[in-house]
Amino acid sequence: MKTKHWIVFISLGLIWSSSFLWVELAIRELGPITLVAFRVLFGLLFGLVVIFIQGVKFPRTLKEWTPLLVLGLSNIAIPFFLISWGQVSIESGVASILDATVPLFTILASHFLLDDDKMTTSKVLGLLVGFAGVIILMIKDIGAGTSSLLGQIAVIVACVFYAGSSIYARKMTEDTPAIFRSMGPLVSATIAMWISAFLFEAPIKIPTLPITWIALIWLGILGSGAAFIMLYYLIHEIGPTRATMVTYLFPLGGVSLGVIFLDEKLTWQIVTGAVLIISSLVIANWKSKTNE
Repeated sequence: MKTKHWIVFISLGLIWSSSFLWVELAIRELGPITLVAFRVLFGLLFGLVVIFIQGVKFPRTLKEWTPLLVLGLSNIAIPFFLISWGQVSIESGVASILDATVPLFTILASHFLLDDDKMTTSKVLGLLVGFAGVIILMIKDIGAGTSSLLGQIAVIVACVFYAGSSIYARKMTEDTPAIFRSMGPLVSATIAMWISAFLFEAPIKIPTLPITWIALIWLGILGSGAAFIMLYYLIHEIGPTRATMVTYLFPLGGVSLGVIFLDEKLTWQIVTGAVLIISSLVIANWKSKTNE
């Protein structure tokens, strides 16, 4: 990857790895559907401001809007809800670790569905090394209890949606203006989540705690608005497999925030997992310069 790709990649990793902490804080006051509804609404409002500033024209045909509306459900509404719902029963650190399985689903699917994102020795080795780091972190954070099983499964299913959506976005939004790749899906996501909130979590609860509002604004503007601009940029620049490897940074961020803000201990699992995860990124991109 080029330097500009690494800057976006790392920035996206920092934003999204901290999102698990903010979800954990917001879910204490709001239901998971309402949380996501506020999050995507703030993300959409941020996107509209960006579109207005840039003076970009909206897509005018159903053909242009269809993939964006599909992505709003498959890449935002459904996985956001599953992760938020899962965090009702599992810790934010566990959710961030499980989210690091996205590249495993992506590399398998993209190999068969895309012509320019095939498996290579470096990609496979990098993914395996990174996943080994995730497993080591799991040893510490994921217990054997059954109470959190459904929460863990929900996060894994969300990862499947993320993987499939990244490939769908690469195939179907090649000619879509960059800003609409990220902002267009927030339209259907916002509509779907607010309808769901009124159907399943009525009466809608308005947050009263300042920390909840801070969490929602962070998750909306940065975690949804800015983050999706970065994600779709990477998907089209470096391919779905490398782009989704940003999830390997999530355990580092999630666990680090726990150490800093929740007084969690820095264990050998954290240190070893961090080394393996960072190494996986280097290995997977080792030959990238020769292909540019």
